Amino acid sequence: MGEIKEYIKIAIRSLKTRPLRSWLTILGIVIGVFLVISLFSLSEGIKQAVLQQLKMMGEDLIIVSPGDALDITTMIGGLKLEEEDLEAIEKTDGVKYIASQDWKGEVVRYEEEKKTIIIYGNDWEEAKEVYTEHMGWDLKEGRWPKDGKREALIGSYVPEDVFPGIEVGDDIVINGKKLEVTGILKSLGNKQDDSMIGVSMSLFRDITGERKGAKMALAVVEEGFSTDNVVEDIKENLEENSKRRRGEEDSSSFTVLSSEKVTEIVDNIMGIIQAAIFGFASIAIVVGGIGIMNTMYTSVHERIREIGIMKAVGARRKTITNIFLIESGMVGLIGGVGGVFMGLILAKGIEIYFQVHPALYLQASITPQLVLFGLGFSFLVGCIAGYLPARSAAKLNPVEALRYE
Repeated sequence: MGEIKEYIKIAIRSLKTRPLRSWLTILGIVIGVFLVISLFSLSEGIKQAVLQQLKMMGEDLIIVSPGDALDITTMIGGLKLEEEDLEAIEKTDGVKYIASQDWKGEVVRYEEEKKTIIIYGNDWEEAKEVYTEHMGWDLKEGRWPKDGKREALIGSYVPEDVFPGIEVGDDIVINGKKLEVTGILKSLGNKQDDSMIGVSMSLFRDITGERKGAKMALAVVEEGFSTDNVVEDIKENLEENSKRRRGEEDSSSFTVLSSEKVTEIVDNIMGIIQAAIFGFASIAIVVGGIGIMNTMYTSVHERIREIGIMKAVGARRKTITNIFLIESGMVGLIGGVGGVFMGLILAKGIEIYFQVHPALYLQASITPQLVLFGLGFSFLVGCIAGYLPARSAAKLNPVEALRYE
């Protein structure tokens, strides 16, 4: 233990004799660790927020949409589930009931102010139960709208920013039709959903002129049925229905996913994104490590005579190696401390910004494990970068080193 303290003192003294070079080398590690900590904490926060929203969905919920989820052209091409498709879903064995949903952007007027807002339509009788029992929706105030009436349900962000001051009982106008606001939802976890306005399906079609059908259907599985089996049955029924309607060789594709499968897909995607973030940010740390290696080689060259004296008084190769390894490790660790500190400040700063300006609900995930990882990884990079220079110093011939000028 006494030897390690002495090695640390020598390392600190060496860093102090070359302050500008030392700080420039440390800066390279600071930048790398800063990127890793800030990006990783923010991406983990996004991942947890998304997964938390998905976990609010019951395990017995199935999401059905037209088109192939892997083909972006079909997903954004305005495809809809036809009325026959919705009936096929509803008649599938194991389906308790379904809630269809359609949406479209429309200009909404409140008092003298006009904004373009996404309006979604559904049959409230089924949708209310799906939203509250299987998706975690809840009212902040007011009541749910009723089917067949000119009533609307607004998201939590609407009275806060879209139409500040709007309250339950106020009227809004969409395409010349006056609607009463009957309820305000609690936050659903993202700005887009919290900025939407919900109406009954019949009113939605009357306002927008949309044809029958829906862009999405939510099916609830009956107790005692396997969700995976019901998913497969729904797929088969939809494909058969499509073939009858379009012909054997021209059937539509559908995306049918259980809530558990959606969570799994999102988890995998976020994991890949985090791995990519870590890979790109690590490049900066590797560049910083190369800077440490260069600095340590320079340090060895400048301290050849000092190394010769240490060897002449009995210092072994292991001692010389440890001195330079500890020095390079300290450079990495100091850079790690700076990078972690700056990364946490940026991550929390972005979190606070989005709390004040909620374009999306972003929370930085800062854990002791992440901080320890940042410090440990930077120290390890420093030690690895200093290994070859340390070996070079340890192999110096003491006689030749003492002659060096």
